[in-house]
Amino acid sequence: MNSYNPNIGVERPAIRQLDEAAINRIAAGEVVERPASAVKELVENALDAGARRVDVAVAAGGKTLIRVADDGHGIAAADLPLALSRHATSKIDGSDLLNIHSFGFRGEALPSLGAVGRLKITSRAGAEAAEILVAGGQMGAVKPAALNQGTVVELRDLFFATPARLKFLRSDRAEMQAISEVVKRLAMAEPFVSFTLRDMSGGGEGRVTFRADAETGDMFDALHGRLARVMGAEFAENALRIDAGREGLHLTGYAALPTYSRGSAVAQYLFVNGRPVRDKLLVGALRGAYADFLSRDRHPAAALFLDCDPHLVDVNVHPAKAEVRFREPGVARGLIVSALRHALAGAGHRASSTVAGAVLGAMRAEPAGPARVYQMDRPSPGVLAASHAAQAPGFAEAAVPSARVEEPLVEPADLPLGAARAQVHENYVIAQTSDGIVIVDQHAAHERLVYEKLKRQMAENGVAAQALLIPEIVELSEGDCARLLEVAGDLARIGLVIEPFGGGAVAVRETPAILGEVNAQAMLRDILDELDDLGDSQMVKARMEAILSRMACHGSIRSGRRMRGEEMNALLREMEATPHSGQCNHGRPTYVELKLSDIERLFGRT
Repeated sequence: MNSYNPNIGVERPAIRQLDEAAINRIAAGEVVERPASAVKELVENALDAGARRVDVAVAAGGKTLIRVADDGHGIAAADLPLALSRHATSKIDGSDLLNIHSFGFRGEALPSLGAVGRLKITSRAGAEAAEILVAGGQMGAVKPAALNQGTVVELRDLFFATPARLKFLRSDRAEMQAISEVVKRLAMAEPFVSFTLRDMSGGGEGRVTFRADAETGDMFDALHGRLARVMGAEFAENALRIDAGREGLHLTGYAALPTYSRGSAVAQYLFVNGRPVRDKLLVGALRGAYADFLSRDRHPAAALFLDCDPHLVDVNVHPAKAEVRFREPGVARGLIVSALRHALAGAGHRASSTVAGAVLGAMRAEPAGPARVYQMDRPSPGVLAASHAAQAPGFAEAAVPSARVEEPLVEPADLPLGAARAQVHENYVIAQTSDGIVIVDQHAAHERLVYEKLKRQMAENGVAAQALLIPEIVELSEGDCARLLEVAGDLARIGLVIEPFGGGAVAVRETPAILGEVNAQAMLRDILDELDDLGDSQMVKARMEAILSRMACHGSIRSGRRMRGEEMNALLREMEATPHSGQCNHGRPTYVELKLSDIERLFGRT
């Protein structure tokens, strides 16, 4: 028996057509989520119009004013009313919804903004400029206006027509931060375009919060300069150039060294055909590429641009166009993982420059003492020796300090990590380079070297699998079973063999030998969770690598072991020849390099 529902009336409600204003306000709820969404749509329109300069001005976090001015080709006066009509666009002709080469194409942004705010468009295309106003969906007449070039779109009192939406907005500062993030992402996508973001909340000319002038040079030089402006000079200094292709996909951009990592994913920027996106497949691929070099609480920094034929990716998934769907998602993920790992391997033993900066920042000069004592006022060496002997009797019999100096066995010329000169505290190797010194954590460095050797051996000899005497049957839903069987081939290559067992059950025949005794049901459910979250699973491989990492830790040079000069130099040479030796298995640096100029600055010699 059905329970009573008070929402169902006795009389059948009539079906009626909503008016255009209500339709636009409903549609605006999807397109214009917050002021940052409005800025995104307007700046993308400016870029689609061929603008080389985009100026954005906002007040009260975009709630009272958003103004976007550009120097693009403009809109003809006769087309202004049509531009404010839903699904009217100059970007596509409607014949092929996959052949999209522009940011916008749905024709919803301007009518949505006009439905929930007070919108004025002033544009010049040709000899004369014109303007049109629309407030709450009510459109005015086209009027002559004064404008030198391009288009100025001014949106005031956002959500005045739907005041309930205002209650869901955050503080002015938080909304301004979101707007700044949108402008920076679009500035990264278009390095040859100048961007300015101005906060007009204080009145007058406002305050410039972000500025990026147009870059010059080739694509990589321009992108590197723009990333230095947006993400900081430290990222640009420690980023690796990415340029790879596979099966119609082309990946470019920059990715930072593992030792330049962040505590959250705030420095990850992903673009598909120039469009900023937040796609879990791409995020998962980025995380998977660094999985072997960072601990779980650290996140890589990268700006990656994936370009392909528009027919290979569907951008018409969501009105905000922040999600995409690839025809071959496995190819896209594989390209990102392989390209990033190849670049990281090419970096060799290199560690980020911020490591040395942190060391120098931790050093503090002694406070200034009394006035300098000149040589003529100093006591003689004999008096000093007698004084020291009186103050520290028996010093010669004291315990030997934990430092050993080796005779020079190797000259540091042309050796990136220099020649070993000493070992201190039985854990740190001091090496001299041609222009500074290197301090190596012997345990962390050797742990990475052993780990890389074990991984090479596993890759060359394959993954040993152990057959279960009695296959373990795991009951799943039919949907989960189908998802697992889709990746059964990938799992078999790393030693996990599964077969269908009828209905929603699978039989686990073999497991990786290195994992020992395995709870197959828990492992399969973890793999399913990863497939749901990232679209791919690297969980089994990650577990095997974790065990190899543990084996490397136990099989490496321990802290507290005294090393001979030959051993220390052999460690340095092996580090130079081994990829990824600049960081340990947990993403921490294995060595710190200090330039002689920095050391001299510490002692006031420069």
